[in-house]
Amino acid sequence: MARNKKPKGLGDTVENIFDATGIATVAKAVLGEKCGCEERKEALNKLWTYKQVSCINENDLIWLQEFLPTKPNQLTIKMQEQLKAIYERIFNTPYRGSTCGSCWRDMINEIEKVYTTQIS
Repeated sequence: MARNKKPKGLGDTVENIFDATGIATVAKAVLGEKCGCEERKEALNKLWTYKQVSCINENDLIWLQEFLPTKPNQLTIKMQEQLKAIYERIFNTPYRGSTCGSCWRDMINEIEKVYTTQIS
C-alpha cells in the first residue's frame, strides 16, 4: 500500500509501520513472498475498520438543523430511525450500538461533530 493513502483499518496501519521500519522486507526475505502478510492485513482491516466519513446529504442536513438545537431527552421511534439512517450514511457502516440513552447521546455527538465541520 502506498503510504500517501489513508488507512482503511488497523491492517493498513500495521503495514505502513512494517514498511517504514523495514520489518516487511525482513519478513519477506525470511518467509518468502507468501508470508501471509496480505491475509493478516485484510483480517485486521475487517476487525478494526476506521470510520470513513462522508458528507451529510442535503435532506439530512435540513433535518439536523431542526433536530440538533433541541436535542430532546426523549427520542421518538421516528427520530431514532432517522438518526440511525443518518449515522449509517455518514460513517458508511451499520450502527452497532445499543438503544440505551447514553448510546443515543454518543451517536448524536458523533453526528454533530461531522455536521459542525460541514457547516463551518
